[in-house]
Amino acid sequence: MDSIQDAMTTYPWVFYLGIFLAPFVQEDAAVIGAATASTTGMGSTPLLFGAALAGLVLSDGWKYWAGRAALSHPWARRFAEKPGVQAARNRVVNALVMSLFTVRFVPGTRIPFYLACGLFRAPFPAFILAVIASGLLYLGAAFALLHLLGNAAGESARVYLAIAVGGTLGTILLVRFLRQRQAGS
Repeated sequence: MDSIQDAMTTYPWVFYLGIFLAPFVQEDAAVIGAATASTTGMGSTPLLFGAALAGLVLSDGWKYWAGRAALSHPWARRFAEKPGVQAARNRVVNALVMSLFTVRFVPGTRIPFYLACGLFRAPFPAFILAVIASGLLYLGAAFALLHLLGNAAGESARVYLAIAVGGTLGTILLVRFLRQRQAGS
């Protein structure tokens, strides 16, 4: 633990950069990791929150624009023009904000939905504002929950809470990795 603390003292920006980049790899792990780091005193809570939020917003915005860029390919344009896809587009665009808040809290739905928003040319200002608002809500809930659990259980429990959260996230990531690997073979 001392080497991590020494590294944080010497190069704190690397830790915050990691928190910022983490949503590009796995969003839930990034949020829980930032909240856990905050409860264990591994960094400034406002900086951890801000780095995680900025990472969420840029990661989600990138996915939107990837969906939008897909329209430059003829096969994607043809797909987007199919009647069934147009019906889905209308449902997404008409309930954009509520849908974005819903997918924020349902793991496994965010990436396809954000790509679809771009493919469907959902209005970007509404998209990005809903992403920011839902990100604030998600991060706020995660930080509040982990801080409350840590405070309720006492100082020594913060370490055990961090280990439990890390172990749970590690297990989730391992199961996802193994499932993807099994599906690919």
